[in-house]
Amino acid sequence: MTQNNKPSTLPPPIDFARELVDVLTDRQAEDIVLLDMTRLQGFADYFIIATVDNIRLAGAVVDSLRARLKEAELAGKHEGNPEDGWLLVTCGQGIVVHLFSPERRRFYDLEGLWSEASEILRVQ
Repeated sequence: MTQNNKPSTLPPPIDFARELVDVLTDRQAEDIVLLDMTRLQGFADYFIIATVDNIRLAGAVVDSLRARLKEAELAGKHEGNPEDGWLLVTCGQGIVVHLFSPERRRFYDLEGLWSEASEILRVQ
């Protein structure tokens, strides 16, 4: 149930994660990857990792994600600032979005760190 006691109309988490990938694609994020984390750890089921090449774009992507979460009646949170080169958006349903500048993405290499995760899809 959602907060207002209406039955949830959210799709299954994997389908919702794919919807969020579409949001990122629509906002021109690049090199988007969706990873299945379910068998590796317990704090998230899916990671979405994407590159944004400027501060303005990072802000627009976060705004679009928050709008989609609001439509779904989910309370997402984000951490970090576009200037830092890494924004983290928790999206509910076990989905975490990582938005990186190109430099920070290479430096932190989450895909390498979580190389045992199953890659569900990649949009380049």
